Amino acid sequence: MSEPTIRCLGATLTETGIEFAVWSRHAERIEFCLFDAEGKTEISRLPLTRDGDEHRLFVKGAKEGMRYGLRAHGTYDPDQGLWFDPSKLLIDPYAKEIDRPFRYDPRLGTFGEDTQDLMPKAIVSRDVTVAPSKPLFQPGGLIYEIAVKPFTMLHPDVPVEKRGTLGALAHPSIIAHLKRLQVNAIELMPITAWIDERHLPPLGLTNGWGYNPVAFMALDPRLVPGGITELRETVAALHAEGIAVILDLVFNHTGESDRQGPTLSLRGLDNPTYFRHLPDQPGTLVNDTGTGNTVACDQPATRKLIIDSLRHFVQHAGIDGFRFDLATVIGRGTKGFDPESMTLRTMLADEVLQDRILIAEPWDIGPGGYQLGNFPAPFLEWNDRARDDLRRFWRGDSRIGDLATILAGSSSIFGRDGRTQTRSVNFLAAHDGFTLMDLVSYAEKHNEANGENNRDGHNENFSWNNGAEGKTDDQTIQNKRRADIEAMLSTLFATRGTIMLTAGDEGGRSQQGNNNAYCQDNAITWMDWNTLDEELIGHTAWLAGLRRRFSAFSDMDFFKGDGDILWFSAAGTPMSVPDWDAPAADVLGMAIETQDQEAGRPVRLAILLNRAADELHATLPPSEKGDWSLLSPSGEPSAGEQITIPARSVSFFVEF
Repeated sequence: MSEPTIRCLGATLTETGIEFAVWSRHAERIEFCLFDAEGKTEISRLPLTRDGDEHRLFVKGAKEGMRYGLRAHGTYDPDQGLWFDPSKLLIDPYAKEIDRPFRYDPRLGTFGEDTQDLMPKAIVSRDVTVAPSKPLFQPGGLIYEIAVKPFTMLHPDVPVEKRGTLGALAHPSIIAHLKRLQVNAIELMPITAWIDERHLPPLGLTNGWGYNPVAFMALDPRLVPGGITELRETVAALHAEGIAVILDLVFNHTGESDRQGPTLSLRGLDNPTYFRHLPDQPGTLVNDTGTGNTVACDQPATRKLIIDSLRHFVQHAGIDGFRFDLATVIGRGTKGFDPESMTLRTMLADEVLQDRILIAEPWDIGPGGYQLGNFPAPFLEWNDRARDDLRRFWRGDSRIGDLATILAGSSSIFGRDGRTQTRSVNFLAAHDGFTLMDLVSYAEKHNEANGENNRDGHNENFSWNNGAEGKTDDQTIQNKRRADIEAMLSTLFATRGTIMLTAGDEGGRSQQGNNNAYCQDNAITWMDWNTLDEELIGHTAWLAGLRRRFSAFSDMDFFKGDGDILWFSAAGTPMSVPDWDAPAADVLGMAIETQDQEAGRPVRLAILLNRAADELHATLPPSEKGDWSLLSPSGEPSAGEQITIPARSVSFFVEF
């Protein structure tokens, strides 16, 4: 059966007015509500004309800046999945700008309660197209994950009025920090319009992460007060410095949540179509996301909304790529996840999107939801196994064979079916978990401030308490923690494939043990630039330079095993089967062939990892060119083949 053709949706400016269209199969009729310049008073209500499942209207004389909303009429029968309630003002799913943030109120979910005064109004805007260009980011580079407000809220150089906004990322001091770390791309946590979960306002908390969207295209005025223009200008400023911009987008659920949630947009327009329900229970929402609802991404109207949203950000802001939250949902159909789903195939084949960087968080909590390694190329994938095994190695309860797999690009996961390249995004920490400093400071999570009696957040973090828990005024404890963080960062930067660093981890940022700080829009998550550890930042910057200098790290091809890689023990001899299987082994050596971009010639690079609590004597493999030279931020001289490796460290050597 062929796909139905859906024409242009949303508000389109013409010389004489606007063409407006919205999609709904189940609504009996839809009304277009015009508001005054302040978005408070409704000045007219116009019926749309039905054309199949499309509802259309031409508003003569309407101009840019006009504010509007929608009302949908039909049956209200939640047991049958029908939520039509004309008292609910709805946001156009294709809205590209809104006049205020969403604020939760119980009336938003109460049948018959008019919500005109509570709802933001969509603003008709004129599209500005940017010149097409290739993405600046290439797989194998360094991605830097940023939550816009926490990252800039306390920066002393950013003007007060800019702090906490997207535009602050274009400030010279911010760009200088990104360039010092040699960041290839920033990945922005959600900046599209979201609403608080309904349990937060009574607790005096707000969602500071944005993973609870309402409108997929409209930017949240709290973060991006200048709308798409601010995004476009910020992207241009970063591009001018060679830094790509990736948007973290949420298409798996909406802030309309479960049956008790608010009616804001898709639910009120056509709940049976836009959301997934149990086959024999049309009133029961499927919850593959843990947030109360699951977007039906296999529906043609939903697919078009997703693709059009992605195209919007590329064409009108120059975005280089996208990271998809709980991306398994995007590939789900009635029979579960399908890597060849129409939505994924459409995304990859689209002429505007086909060269963009696409990154999947390859899991959800539904049946068969864990799909690491199963997304179609060229999708990159967050590798949580690498995250956990890297942590476990340095905690002391993982075998060195697991570490070697990660260092080599995780071919056991991404090399299936004869694939020759890794698509792993390796990381140690992300927004949803401990910071690196907290990883070595807390054995258990401390989410008491979230108001859920510490029940929320991951329980198993593979963390450890290096000294008195949470204590920060003991220099010995701080030195131990810094050493562990430096070792973990060194390991991450030595992995093959793409790597990701979360903002602040390069400087020892702490969240006081909170590993689910989504509702802490305060000092718990705001990055205090004045207290960042300069020694850690310097070490991270050095690692970034090392990674850029030697091509083997960013090479996406798997090692062939024809001499391009040698695994060796502390004795300098090739690893044997007992070495790999020894659970207590603390040392792993790796020698790889690589191009030295600085010297312009091929070299061998040796890396020694020592997780023991004491320094160890080790031997490097025989040098083919004469000797090995230690690479370090201090520029120490050649070490030769007989070396001492410090406790809890990673050492790099190059042949000369």
